[in-house]
Amino acid sequence: MTRLILVPGLLCTDILFTPQIAALKDETELVIADTFGMDSITGMAEKLLQENDGDLIVAGLSMGGYIALEAARLAPDRVRGLGLLSTAADKDTEKKTKMRQELIRLSSIGKFKGVTPRLLPQFLSPAALEDTALTHQVMGMAETVGQENFTLQQTAIMGRRDQTEGLKNYPHPALVLCGMLDVLTPPEKSEEMASLLPDAELVLLPEIGHLSTLEAPQDCIEALRRLIKRVERQKQDAS
Repeated sequence: MTRLILVPGLLCTDILFTPQIAALKDETELVIADTFGMDSITGMAEKLLQENDGDLIVAGLSMGGYIALEAARLAPDRVRGLGLLSTAADKDTEKKTKMRQELIRLSSIGKFKGVTPRLLPQFLSPAALEDTALTHQVMGMAETVGQENFTLQQTAIMGRRDQTEGLKNYPHPALVLCGMLDVLTPPEKSEEMASLLPDAELVLLPEIGHLSTLEAPQDCIEALRRLIKRVERQKQDAS
């Protein structure tokens, strides 16, 4: 069975994938990628590839998707399946880059507050905001990541490459999944990626926000199961 690597997003930890880990850990070899301590998406992808030998399925959410795309670019022969959850292939707009720079500046002068209640609507749908346990989970992940890693991650995101053109050449199964209420990486981004990938399943989740793995855990589990099966089928057909 091909090893499944799950890659957390900005201000997220393995908690982001708690439901998926519980459901899939006995079905496949599963690893959570380390995104701490590095200021480049390429560096994060290289570390992932160095720490995990053999064939891989790499699935990441948001920033984790940028890392998954870079891993596939660096080692398309080894990344035999790609999971792009609540993410995008293009670079930031100038406006978004300036916003990230301002957040880094505020963080550098001691004003890092992680995911505050004011920021939660960017991560969660209106319905999910009513779930106190879930909002505490999201804010707790940000506290664990901390100011230093937040700055490194934002720097990495700003420096990422545009992967759009490369999607056309990815030769293996891909999953593209997004919540319809995602305001950070809107569903149009997922539709574009799925249209360019030669073998993609597009999953759009009604009433779900950015953190799809926590808001729609079972949908994400089933989608990942389908991706694993497609990868194994392609490998069998090629053998």
